[in-house]
Amino acid sequence: MSPFLSQRHNIAETGLSVSPLGLGTVKFGRNTGVKYPAVFKIPDDQQALTLLEQAWELGLNLIDTAPAYGNSEQRLGELLPKLNHDWVIATKVGETFNPYTAASDYNFTPEFIKQSVEASLKNLKRDVLDIVLIHSDGQDETIIEQYGALDVLNDLKQKGLIRATGMSTKTVKGGLLTLQQADIAMVMHNLAYQDEQAVIEQAAVSHKAIFIKKALGSGHLVDSTNDMDPVQASFDFIYQNRAIASVIVGTITPAHLRNNVQKVIQALT
Repeated sequence: MSPFLSQRHNIAETGLSVSPLGLGTVKFGRNTGVKYPAVFKIPDDQQALTLLEQAWELGLNLIDTAPAYGNSEQRLGELLPKLNHDWVIATKVGETFNPYTAASDYNFTPEFIKQSVEASLKNLKRDVLDIVLIHSDGQDETIIEQYGALDVLNDLKQKGLIRATGMSTKTVKGGLLTLQQADIAMVMHNLAYQDEQAVIEQAAVSHKAIFIKKALGSGHLVDSTNDMDPVQASFDFIYQNRAIASVIVGTITPAHLRNNVQKVIQALT
C-alpha cells in the first residue's frame, strides 16, 4: 500500500489547508537559468499528468508555481482540469523570466502586480487564486514599505480575487514584516542555512503560516558523501518547527516524489 500524507495544515484564518509537502513546478516550465545540480528535460504533457496524479494519490494537495517558472502556469491551467482534483495552487507576482537572456526581471508596482494577478487567473483558468506570494528580489523592506506590494495583494484579497497572501522573502526583517501584513511567509530553511529561524518562530506566535523553499538546497544537499540520509535528515530537522505549513520540493521524477513522501511521513511520525 502506498504511503499517504493525510495531515493538513491550516493557513492562518483563510479557510485553506495544505499538505505538509507541496509540489514545486519550476521544472514543468523551464530548464534554463536554474540552479539545480544536473540538467533535465522538461516533461511532456503525459509525463506531467502522471506525476500530478501520483502527487494527489500520495496525499499532496498543494502545487507551487509562478510566472517566473517559464510556462508552468499555462501548462497547469491546461493539465489540472483533466484530473478533476481540488488542488490548492500557490503562485507569485513580481518576478518574470526572460527566456532570451535567461535572467529574471522584477516589477513591484501596484499596476504590474494587478496585471500579474489577472494574467495568473487566466493562465490557471481560475476565478479566484488560492495563494499569491510576492516573489522578492531580496529588497524585502523596499517592496513592502515603499511599493506597498502586500497592501495591493490584500486589497485584491478583499475583492475576492485571492484567498491568502504572503511573500517569498530573503531577509529576516522582510519575513517579520510579511507576517504582520499577510498570511504566509515563504522562507529558506535547511540543514545548511537557518538564518531565518526567527521568522518561523514568530509565525508560531502570530498563528501565521510558513512555507519552506530550498529545503534540499535545490538538490545540492542531496549529494552527501557520508552515511547520513540527507533527505531524511533535512525533513527531520525542518518539521521540528510546527509553524511550518508546507515544504515545497520540486521534482519531475516519480521515484523521487514517492521517496520524498515516505521520508516526510517518517519525519512527522
